[in-house]
Amino acid sequence: MNQPELEKEYQSRIDSYQEKAKGLRAKYNRFSFVRLLVFAAALVISMILGATVHVALGVVVFLLFLVGFYHFVKWHQAIQTQQIHHENLALLNEQELATIAHDYSAYADGKEFEDAQHPYTVDMDIFGSYSFYQYINRTTTAIGQNTLAQFLSKEIEQSEIKARQEAIKELNPMLTWRQDLQALGLGIEDELRFSEALKEWLSQETVILGKQKYTWAIIWVPIVSVAGILAAIFWLPWQILFLTFLPAIYFLKTTRADIDKIVHQTESIDKILFIYSRLLQHIERQSFTSPKLKVLTEGLQGSTEKDGAAAKIKRLSYLIGQLNVRNNVFAIIFNLIGLWDLVWTRKLEQWKVDQQTNLAKWFESMGEIETLSSFANLHYNNPAWIFPTIHDTAQLTGVELGHPLLHRSKRITNDFSCPTNGHIKLVTGSNMAGKSTFLRTVGMNIVLASIGSPVCAKEFSLPILRVYSSMRTQDALHESTSSFYAELKRLKFIIEESERGENIFFLLDEILKGTNSKDRHTGSKALIKQLINNKGAGIIATHDLELGAIESQYGGAIENLRMEVRVEKGKLFFDYTLDKGVSQSFNATILMRNMGIKIDEEAM
Repeated sequence: MNQPELEKEYQSRIDSYQEKAKGLRAKYNRFSFVRLLVFAAALVISMILGATVHVALGVVVFLLFLVGFYHFVKWHQAIQTQQIHHENLALLNEQELATIAHDYSAYADGKEFEDAQHPYTVDMDIFGSYSFYQYINRTTTAIGQNTLAQFLSKEIEQSEIKARQEAIKELNPMLTWRQDLQALGLGIEDELRFSEALKEWLSQETVILGKQKYTWAIIWVPIVSVAGILAAIFWLPWQILFLTFLPAIYFLKTTRADIDKIVHQTESIDKILFIYSRLLQHIERQSFTSPKLKVLTEGLQGSTEKDGAAAKIKRLSYLIGQLNVRNNVFAIIFNLIGLWDLVWTRKLEQWKVDQQTNLAKWFESMGEIETLSSFANLHYNNPAWIFPTIHDTAQLTGVELGHPLLHRSKRITNDFSCPTNGHIKLVTGSNMAGKSTFLRTVGMNIVLASIGSPVCAKEFSLPILRVYSSMRTQDALHESTSSFYAELKRLKFIIEESERGENIFFLLDEILKGTNSKDRHTGSKALIKQLINNKGAGIIATHDLELGAIESQYGGAIENLRMEVRVEKGKLFFDYTLDKGVSQSFNATILMRNMGIKIDEEAM
């Protein structure tokens, strides 16, 4: 599917969902009036029957009406839920249209996952504004967003790469299912701390459950309290009521600190869990064939839908919501009469005992499926991207490699081949020739290939590689560290990793740029020699044309590549293509002159 076809597909879905939402909104509004009218009519009829026939008949009729009216209200609210869902689906397709036009600012950018010490994420634009994370992210839960960040920054085994590829391929054509999953979670006010607090609560001992005195208290205290109320109404002095509340007060006071802690750990998550249950229900109802998706969903499904993860998470949401009623102004009444806090804490702890080992697994499955769905969406929007071949040969080969974050209309691709055991590509070129972008093109595609994602290439094959880069070293003021010293630390880190001999592929851009040209040249030669001796492989981009002379000294372990800039009639022309050899072009003086900076030609 090419770009015009994609745009047509998304626009068609926008129109369809907007039309359905409009119809549902009109239906909801019509029945809002009917609901009010029916309630008023039932109330009047019940009052008339009570006044003309018998009060009991009026009460019975009204109670029967309330039962039916409850189901009518649920049906009416379901219409609004569907309306909102279709509005969300229309919005998602509008966002996809914007993404095709290269505006993906609507999605979370994962800036909170940035780590300056990570081997590659900063240099490869993995997190932050207009990053790859933001480009691909279609997760809605905090768990899903964290899982996506883990996918983009952690190494996996070759078998897992294959499993992810198969899962993404299966999810790719399931556009409606994927968008329904995303729409169900849209607008959730979720943070990772909520699920972490819930996991902490799961690991703690029970407070009420299993304690015999509380079991008896839950049975007998309500009986004493109700008996005291009846006694105060019919024959005993009302002051006696306070004495009958003393047992309730005692148990509430002695358990308050423990229950407060539970409420703190579970507060505000009931609404989030309800949305989780909807997401899990959507996942449970879908059958998959790829091994990874089958494993992820088998852990969610029960013998019946009511026995699955979705139903149990929904139950947990309900229990937490009931315990949180204690924050209501009328909670004191419920507690004095029925020990509300103890009753619902006990139910909550019973749920914990039953499902203690399952919750983390359910969350993990949900997060992984959201993340795999995001990668499937990436492939759907970029059907020309391919799944790479992972092999055991020390050779990387790419045909028409492109930068994943460049718009397809502006993307220039290059073929690239490199041994991955003791080989360096030395890329020279003038300013703005595209060296840094080329390094990121290779680096990002290696990262994507190594996590099971499709890559921006026509062909791509490689062994398992670990990317290490040094491209954006900055001053660290909190450590009183200059950018030059920060770069040295980074290079030392890369050298140490290469000494381990664990399939390192490094990307170095303008190394030792913080010192004079002679020092830089000498230091660069020493670094290259050490990396070659360590059997390291990678690409070094540099302006130091003299480094090209060392190609002949290493018996094929170093190859010179270049990215040239053409100058025609005083104007620069960039083609961003890779050629063999050392660069011969210069453009600094032309750029300065074009910006209005006067150049003294005689001094040159």
